[in-house]
Amino acid sequence: MVKEKILDDFKRILNKSELIRSISLVKKEKRKPIPLTEEQVKILKGNGNTSDDWRKVRVIRGFNPERIKNSSFQGAVVLGRFLKDVEIEKGVLLPSGIYNSAISDSIIEDDVLISDVKLLSNYIVKKDAVLFNNGVIVCEENSNFGNGREISIAIETGGREVKTFAEINVDIAAKIATSRADKTLLKQYDGLVEQYIKRVSSPKGIIEDGATIKNTPEVCNAYVGQCAVVNNARMIKDCTILSNSEEKTEILHGSFVTKSIIQWGCEVTSMAIVVNSVLTEHSHVERHGKVTDSIIGANTGIAEGEVTACLVGPFVGFHHQALLIATLWPDGKGNVGYGANVGSNHTSKAPDQELWAGEGTFFGLGSNIKFPSDFTRSPYSIISTAVNGLPQKVAFPFSLINSPAERFDGISPAYNEIMPGWVLSDNIFTIKRNEGKYKKRNKARRSEIVFEVFRPEIVDMMIDARSRLENIKLIKRVYTENDIKGVGKNYMLESSRKSGVNAYTFYIRYHALCGLKKKVEEYLSTHKKGRLKTLLGTPTRDRRWEHERKLLNTELKENSIRDNLRLLGEMQEEIAKNVQVSKEKDDIRGARIIDDYPEAHPKASDDSFVKETHAETKRIKKEIEKSLSKVPKNV
Repeated sequence: MVKEKILDDFKRILNKSELIRSISLVKKEKRKPIPLTEEQVKILKGNGNTSDDWRKVRVIRGFNPERIKNSSFQGAVVLGRFLKDVEIEKGVLLPSGIYNSAISDSIIEDDVLISDVKLLSNYIVKKDAVLFNNGVIVCEENSNFGNGREISIAIETGGREVKTFAEINVDIAAKIATSRADKTLLKQYDGLVEQYIKRVSSPKGIIEDGATIKNTPEVCNAYVGQCAVVNNARMIKDCTILSNSEEKTEILHGSFVTKSIIQWGCEVTSMAIVVNSVLTEHSHVERHGKVTDSIIGANTGIAEGEVTACLVGPFVGFHHQALLIATLWPDGKGNVGYGANVGSNHTSKAPDQELWAGEGTFFGLGSNIKFPSDFTRSPYSIISTAVNGLPQKVAFPFSLINSPAERFDGISPAYNEIMPGWVLSDNIFTIKRNEGKYKKRNKARRSEIVFEVFRPEIVDMMIDARSRLENIKLIKRVYTENDIKGVGKNYMLESSRKSGVNAYTFYIRYHALCGLKKKVEEYLSTHKKGRLKTLLGTPTRDRRWEHERKLLNTELKENSIRDNLRLLGEMQEEIAKNVQVSKEKDDIRGARIIDDYPEAHPKASDDSFVKETHAETKRIKKEIEKSLSKVPKNV
């Protein structure tokens, strides 16, 4: 099923690809230029222009030779009409045309400005584009603009390679990288990529309508999308830059981009380096950030640090000097703190180890994570500051892994302490705030990003984790992997085990009760009030509701629908309280340490998200009361 979806998605992309469409139009160019007249040649020469053969320079009807000055033309060149003025900086207009530049074997469409370009060779420059103060802008025949390159995801030495194409997304890349045993899928995927490469192979480079390239010494084998901005970049080579008027892609200020795909709305700036990589829509690399051999998800930002051989999903914050190597992290929504070294992939034999990060993983400041490790069944977990993590597999969602507070006989001093469910019990502010923050900040239009945290697949992980915590053979003060599977190379205290069970139980039930509220409201609004009596006992084809209904029948089987709705209201109140308490911990600690902390920091009760949570709680309780007024007393 997933395999078919991936292949179908690729086929839809093939059919809708703007890159394929643009190149097919180039191959079917219908405008028929005409030779220069003797009078036009005379004017061109008089304006200081030269050509190895003026007969090879052809023009569109209405061509104005007065706007071509001090330039040279070699090979077959087509020139459009130059009538308008062009804005090269805000409020600075210059007349379109060609000035002080060398043009070879290129097609220049209407109202383009080309000024002080050392050499433009084998390009189509579409209307309203600006090329100003550049070195060489050249393209080899039949370039594919960096498409079809192989990226070694998660294993630097190879083993999870993904061939890229301009519109690739994280979901497709993750499926290909993790389906190495499915040779049929891999063969079909490679076949589709080969089709794609054939269709994007272009006789000329393309600079689309309204694109700008300024102050850049070298652009080679590049497709530059509509309204893209390249300004003061060091090099653009073997690249596809997708862009449009509403999602302008920008490559600026000393950046270096080669063998890469930069999608809509991306920004590469302040001396960033992107090599053999894909930046999917609305991601960015800045402040000396380095991305090599990687695919970066939508809305993710890389600054100052290094990302190599990684698949990084959406909304990952990477804002400081840190290292992320050979990491498979398709679900993203996490953070890499300053000084984190998530990169111990070298065994001294070869850099062939890998790490699988879970959704929402937080790698704390100065943490050192050794490979191989797997945190995919520990979503929204925090690896605390300065933790040295051993190679391991951890399977407890919403956990805190902290440096050991004490030592125990028979347990390695290299083990850390794990507190399952700690993020739920002690830091729910972060979960709820991030969930809302990502929804508000999302700019992606093509990537399917799931913002809901408490959804069936994550709840199932919580159920499994709780089961392992409950089903112990012997109650002890401290546990390891030998006692409870999924603890990894950590120890767990009995107090943490109990707290984890309680935290998981609370949010498993909360998830199910939220589903009940929604279903009751649906029945009441569609005049199915009489069917509420059998709601919990009647299977349906609604997969989400079935998941919630079964949980209600196991977790809260003694409760009526009315009992459960009231319980949801109480739980919502408790969550709102915990959100505020979670934030208040900062106030208490800060005031104890910094004398004027209260004057410089808003109180937790005044925090915008805390207020928003209380407002949401009032709304939900009001909706519950409304439903209770309509639900029969015996239901």
